[in-house]
Amino acid sequence: MNARDRAELFRRLRATNPAPTTELEYRTPFQLLIAVMLSAQATDVGVNKATRRLFPVAPTPQAMLALGEEKLKSYISTIGLFNTKAKNVIATCRRLIERHGGEVPRTREALEALPGVGRKTANVVLNTAFGEPTIAVDTHIFRVANRTGLAPGKTVRAVEDRLHRAVPAEFRKDAHHWLILHGRYVCKARKPACPHCVIRDLCRYRHKTPA
Repeated sequence: MNARDRAELFRRLRATNPAPTTELEYRTPFQLLIAVMLSAQATDVGVNKATRRLFPVAPTPQAMLALGEEKLKSYISTIGLFNTKAKNVIATCRRLIERHGGEVPRTREALEALPGVGRKTANVVLNTAFGEPTIAVDTHIFRVANRTGLAPGKTVRAVEDRLHRAVPAEFRKDAHHWLILHGRYVCKARKPACPHCVIRDLCRYRHKTPA
């Protein structure tokens, strides 16, 4: 996809959704961090159902640590891998208190040093909580980037690096949200909704679904 088409792609996505954001529910950077940690191999809908009960009783690292691992499990038991996630959440809360004064750090290095936090989670927090122009490549973005020809790559990191080069600067801050929502609701894995796609004519996908 050439530079002109890439810019037009994001202009159209912006026109349909001028102020995109995550579908995870949160009030603070800490709550966003926890929600993203819980969302691995889980749906945002499922995470939100759990955190609506969890965050009122444990809205801070201190309160979450006081809740403890076993009680935390009772709030997140409907989410996949909840045992491992509970362990990581409690360990992360302890480290936030001990090393960061209870605040979520604003650097990639510090975020990735937290238990259970990888590059994708760090990118989401940096972008959504702190406004950094990072792009967290999940399965939706990986699919959209490859299908459309926007930023093809064989690995998640290759797609991320290519997106940073391919996305025009004016769109970079919100690109993550536009692409993930487009992949979730339009460019779906099994049957993309090509007839209803606003970037259909720009897309390089050879197997478009018919109108």
